[in-house]
Amino acid sequence: MPRYVFTIEYDGTAYCGWQAQENGPSVQSAIERALQGLNGEFTLCYGAGRTDAGVHALAQVAHADMLKPWRPQKLCDGLNAWLRDDKITILHAREAEEGFHARFSATGRRYLYRILSRRPQPALDRNRVWHVKYDLDARAMHEAAQQLVGHHDFTTFRALHCQAASPVKTLDRLDVMQMGEEIHIHAASRSFLHNQVRSMVGTLKMVGQGKWAVGDVAKALSARDRTACGPVAPPEGLYLAGVDYAAK
Repeated sequence: MPRYVFTIEYDGTAYCGWQAQENGPSVQSAIERALQGLNGEFTLCYGAGRTDAGVHALAQVAHADMLKPWRPQKLCDGLNAWLRDDKITILHAREAEEGFHARFSATGRRYLYRILSRRPQPALDRNRVWHVKYDLDARAMHEAAQQLVGHHDFTTFRALHCQAASPVKTLDRLDVMQMGEEIHIHAASRSFLHNQVRSMVGTLKMVGQGKWAVGDVAKALSARDRTACGPVAPPEGLYLAGVDYAAK
């Protein structure tokens, strides 16, 4: 059976996350219904990474096996027709190279977190940014963020129910940028612990607010204690921005 790779954009507000679950609609389940509509039977869709309830994606990657060959553009259009009532769009489809797996072939994942730093609430971006009603010091947040870059034990920034075998990860990038009224936080790593990005963002917000000193972030990391973490940022500001693969 030919395998196809999909690049997917979605608004996660109405979904219980990427992964199919019994307690509500998921992005994976919606795409699998669309695949079944084209394939004529239930078809599993494998994502590059899970996103939690309320988290969005600019470029999630997934793969599925089809019963017959498809022209990629026709497959993309067919899936989008089935997904027309969902806030999910297949941006691109292509035939996969031999042995490709959306999750296990990935060499890196990139996330974007958006904070809207202004007093009035958002109208157009409601449920798509973390609304903070006061100014934040993006420079201090960026300085503090650099203490988390590198190979560390991220127990402090790990959800209690995280299923990863080890809390040790290599964080390749954590940049904080002022973009008009918004603060954008870019994170990149081969893989992340559950809630790691949102935990880091919530901690950096404490620095931007002036409640934590820059050096307090390094102390929290060294503590290797979940209680040393700042508050976990809400899901609505988080986006899976991209997934990286080795060039073939």
